[in-house]
Amino acid sequence: MGGIAASICALRVLCGTLAPGLAWGVHSRKFMTDWPHSPSHRFTERGTYMVTAGTYGKQPTFGSRPRLSLLCEMLMKLCSDHGWALQAWAVFPNHYHFVASSSSPGNLSTTIRRLHSLTALEVNQRDREAGRKVWFQYWDTLLTTQNSYLARLHYVHENAVHHGIVRRAANYPWCSAGWFERKATAAFRKNVFSVPCDKISVPDSFEVSIKV
Repeated sequence: MGGIAASICALRVLCGTLAPGLAWGVHSRKFMTDWPHSPSHRFTERGTYMVTAGTYGKQPTFGSRPRLSLLCEMLMKLCSDHGWALQAWAVFPNHYHFVASSSSPGNLSTTIRRLHSLTALEVNQRDREAGRKVWFQYWDTLLTTQNSYLARLHYVHENAVHHGIVRRAANYPWCSAGWFERKATAAFRKNVFSVPCDKISVPDSFEVSIKV
């Protein structure tokens, strides 16, 4: 439990719960401690996945700015720790999506279990709800073609628009759209957004309400 406790303690400092002076503006793009430097354009047929996970009962357990930041921070940290290159992500009060690649994809389930364990422990401690079930399940899809990869990048980058939260995805701080807009080449952005994403099968029947 020492490693988990240390991670949670570090995360509280990052998210301001131990240091209230550390707060991020509503439209800040700097609340992440370690944004990926640039899109890796990395598609590995044997190790590129899209993952979706939902909270238990679709409850908005992460329905505040600090909690959304908590979930984003831990997602980035654990993907980095376990060798997953994040390609796209979108985090909401009751679910998240991400696309990531790894040359050693066998630890995906371990990465997700640790993400769910750490974030559940933290929000339960904040709410004084020890043992409460926070996460329900997750779905992972191995991407085996370039087009399926590009379509899911498109879907995840634009997911905040899909849920009606913002009109422009880059205005939603807890997703990769702004990062992708700044860091990807114009040619790669055009390539991603030219591939339709309306026909892909993604578990996404979540009602989302949050003010940004």
